Amino acid sequence: MHTVLILGAGFGGLELAACLSESVADEARIVLVDQSDSFIFRFAKMDLLFKGATRESVGIPYRDLDRPGVEFRRETVTSIDPRTRRVITDRSEYEPDTLVVALGADYEPGATPGFVEDGHEFYSVDGVGRLRTRLDEFTGGRVLLGILSVPFKCPPAPYEGALLLHEELVRRGLRDRTSIHVLSPMDSPIPVSAGTSTALVEALAERGIDYSPGRLVHALDPTAHRARTRAGDLDYDLFIGVPAHRVPAVAEASGLTEGGTDGWVAVDQRTLATPFPGVYAIGDCADAPVPRAGVFAEDAARTVAPVIAARVRSAPQPAVKYRGRGTCHIEFGGGLVGKVDVDFLSGPAPVAPFVAPSTELAREKAEFAAARRRRWFAG
Repeated sequence: MHTVLILGAGFGGLELAACLSESVADEARIVLVDQSDSFIFRFAKMDLLFKGATRESVGIPYRDLDRPGVEFRRETVTSIDPRTRRVITDRSEYEPDTLVVALGADYEPGATPGFVEDGHEFYSVDGVGRLRTRLDEFTGGRVLLGILSVPFKCPPAPYEGALLLHEELVRRGLRDRTSIHVLSPMDSPIPVSAGTSTALVEALAERGIDYSPGRLVHALDPTAHRARTRAGDLDYDLFIGVPAHRVPAVAEASGLTEGGTDGWVAVDQRTLATPFPGVYAIGDCADAPVPRAGVFAEDAARTVAPVIAARVRSAPQPAVKYRGRGTCHIEFGGGLVGKVDVDFLSGPAPVAPFVAPSTELAREKAEFAAARRRRWFAG
C-alpha cells in the first residue's frame, strides 16, 4: 500500500490528511506526525491571553482524530533525507512513497539582542503564559509592541494584540496611566489590502495607540529598558514583540531550503513540489509568495491533495495551481470581528477586500473553527 507521510499537524497537515482520507483512504496509508499532543488554533492564543481561556479549553487532542485511513503519531522529527524520502523521528523511521513537509515556522527570539532577557511574546503558548503573568502584575506605564522581523505568522495579530490590550487596560482602569506604541518594519499593517490597513490604523488612532510604520526595533537594552531603532531609542516598561521566524532546523539541515528565499523550503510556486521527486512542502515552512497563515496552508493542502491522490493511483498528474486564497478574521475588541478575503495568485494582482467588524463576523469566526474541528477530527 502506498504510504503518505505528513510531517506536521497544523492547518496544512490536518487539511491534507482530511482530503486524502476522503479520496484514497482505501488505497493509501496516511501517517500524520507531530511533536505536540494537541492542536490549537493560532487565534485561540488571544483567548488564552485576554479572554480567560485555558489550554485545556482551546486544545484539541490529537487522540480525538478519527479519520479513515489516517494514523496519528506523536513523534519529533530528527532527520529528513529528501533524496530517499527517509525520515527519522525520536521513535521511528519511515521511507514513504510520498513525503509532505508541513512543519511550520519556528521562533528565534535570540535573533533580536536583549529580547530573551527583557521581552515578552504571545505567539507561543508558553509565551502567552509568561505575558499573562506579567500583565496581571502590570499597573501602568509605557508599552511597546514591536514586529521584530518579516515574514511572521498571521499579519493582523500584532494589531489585534494592541486593540485587545487597550480593551483590557480600560476594563482594569489602567488605560489613562498607560501608553501603547506599535512599531512595524512594514509600511502598512496589511500591505495587500488597503481597506484592512486603513481600518486597523483608524482603530489604533481612535484608541489613542501610537503607530510607527517603517520602524524596526533591532535590539533591547534590558538594563535601561530601552528599545533601539535607527530613528532613535524608546523607553518602555513592558516590551511585547513578535519574534523573528525561521524554518525548523531539521528542514534546514535536510537541504530542502537550498534554492529557497531567505532560508525557507524551496518549492514550485504553482504545485508546491520541492526539487526532490515525491516530496512536497506546504504552509509556513514553504517558500510560497503568500503570508505565513493557517488559511494559506489549508489552501496549499487542497492544491497538493489531488496530485498525491494521482500518485497513489499511478494516474496521470492533474494540472494544479496554488492560488493562495484564504479568509482572515480580525479581532477589533468589544466583541467585534472584521475579516479580509484574500486571493494572492489567481489573477495578475492580489485581491483582498475588507469587511467591517461586526458581531455577525464574530459568530462566523467561531463557526470557522468549529467546522474545521469537525472536518479534521471527526470527518
